[in-house]
Amino acid sequence: MKKNYVLKGSCACRNVNYKVEGKPLFTQACHCKNCKLSTGSSFVIHTMIMEEDFKISGDVASINLPTGSGKGYHAYFCIICGVYVFCRYGISKGRIALRTKTLEEPIEPQAHIFVKDKDPWIEISNKSICHDKMYDRERTWSEESLKRIKK
Repeated sequence: MKKNYVLKGSCACRNVNYKVEGKPLFTQACHCKNCKLSTGSSFVIHTMIMEEDFKISGDVASINLPTGSGKGYHAYFCIICGVYVFCRYGISKGRIALRTKTLEEPIEPQAHIFVKDKDPWIEISNKSICHDKMYDRERTWSEESLKRIKK
């Protein structure tokens, strides 16, 4: 794959800066109870990328947090401003989940997951991308993204 697709992002204080040199795999909003607790918000939006495409500078710290699968994930945040920039899920080897709003140009979600736990005041207009729990990746992600993660 050509590396002509570049995304950039940072934390709030700009201590942590990153670049993604490859097309993202998928972007999703998660409304699960664990994501709401870890963000202090109604949902989180993650953009999945290949770890090999991710270049980061600045100082980050990490903490292991729980997930619905029980495998957990490592959240990485700026040691100065505390912004949670990305994470590595235990079940997604070789991939990183960026906090989409840390991107200079955030990406609209392609799916909303765990909408069964969605806060009642959140209205999602495109119901066709909503999933009560987790989606079937083979049916939801693009063929191109599926090929990339199988390499």
